[in-house]
Amino acid sequence: MSHADAVVEINFDGIVGPSHNYAGLSVGNLAAVGNAGRVSRPRDAALEGVAKMRTALSLGLTQGILLPQPRPAADWLAALGATPETADSLLMANAMSASAMWAANAATVSPAADSADGRCHLSVANLLTMPHRAHEWPATLGQLRLAFADPAFAVHGPVPAPFGDEGAANHMRLAMADGAPGVEIFVYGRPGGAFPARQHEQASRAVARRHGLDPARTLFWQQSDAAIAAGAFHNDVVAVADGTILFAHEQAFADRTAAFDALRAVLPAVEIVEVPAASVPLADAIRSYLFNAQLVTRPAGGAVLILPREAQDVDSVRTYVDALVAGNGPIRAVQFVDVRESMANGGGPACLRLRVLCDPATVDPRFLVDFAKLDRIAGVVERYWPERIVPDALGDPDLHNAIRVARSALLAELNLSELKSYSPVRPE
Repeated sequence: MSHADAVVEINFDGIVGPSHNYAGLSVGNLAAVGNAGRVSRPRDAALEGVAKMRTALSLGLTQGILLPQPRPAADWLAALGATPETADSLLMANAMSASAMWAANAATVSPAADSADGRCHLSVANLLTMPHRAHEWPATLGQLRLAFADPAFAVHGPVPAPFGDEGAANHMRLAMADGAPGVEIFVYGRPGGAFPARQHEQASRAVARRHGLDPARTLFWQQSDAAIAAGAFHNDVVAVADGTILFAHEQAFADRTAAFDALRAVLPAVEIVEVPAASVPLADAIRSYLFNAQLVTRPAGGAVLILPREAQDVDSVRTYVDALVAGNGPIRAVQFVDVRESMANGGGPACLRLRVLCDPATVDPRFLVDFAKLDRIAGVVERYWPERIVPDALGDPDLHNAIRVARSALLAELNLSELKSYSPVRPE
């Protein structure tokens, strides 16, 4: 069997790190800013993520993981002339961020079927718009190069400044089958609005070029200013795609008519499920993370929407979802998951995963999980992850040591000692 015949979708979820906290650093992310200063529960957060991965496995999907990064980010502090002992409270908050848990921002991925050289391409995201995220990419790149070291992959460094790139959260792909050529959609924002437009058009175009994508099957859409202003800091807060299904809010894109016409021209079989603002106001969609869901296809067929439980708490969303699954459309099954700790920091089910279409045999097996390995991960979390972190503890040396011990225990359990320490790597 060739690699192309064995291609499946693998969701690589970020394991929530032991430094998970609510510092409110993400401007434009209404949940993160609104919950700033709350007491966080890293242990509960990580166990919620493990349970979500169990849900994916129970649907017959292939599941992978990305590991927490070293925290505090001592190398980053050193580059600023500081240490965990001397950094002020703002620097320490940035250095303690656990936001690498949101693997959707790790990279943009183009499968082999779409690239000119027949390899699966991954470009690590620079995340330069936010200081607490801009220092993530070296450790992320190190993991990607380890997990995808097989010649079937090409792993690229970040797009250079000043073009902000936030990865797969602003990228969608549709195709008739996993191993078939697809249509890749890059969604960008225009600067100058109420909140930062985190995905730059030139970053998206650079990623498409370096991945060797066919221009005829590559689309660039502008996110609507209304969506960004309402708190849709990434496209995946207002749209998600899988297979031949595009599920999007009516106000997701700046020129929806032209966008959908272009998509239908290149993929006539596309099924666009558009949620009217009259049914679900934009504010309700963002508050519930209706679109920051995992839209997946079971191996035997049939689309499933994996939604956060919060979607049931918003009347308009609950009514819409009930009608959606009862109708004759392509999405007729919903699975609810509890990721409350992540949601409170502004990240739903889709934020926690990076989707990679490839032959699992080409992936370093240490980054793939089954139920037994998830049980082992949960055991480490239950033993070592802090139960709670109070806002004024981010500079506490005892907390720093506990976080280092927790991460080291997980790496030892997974035989990934290569990740214990790292030095920033070159972009290419």
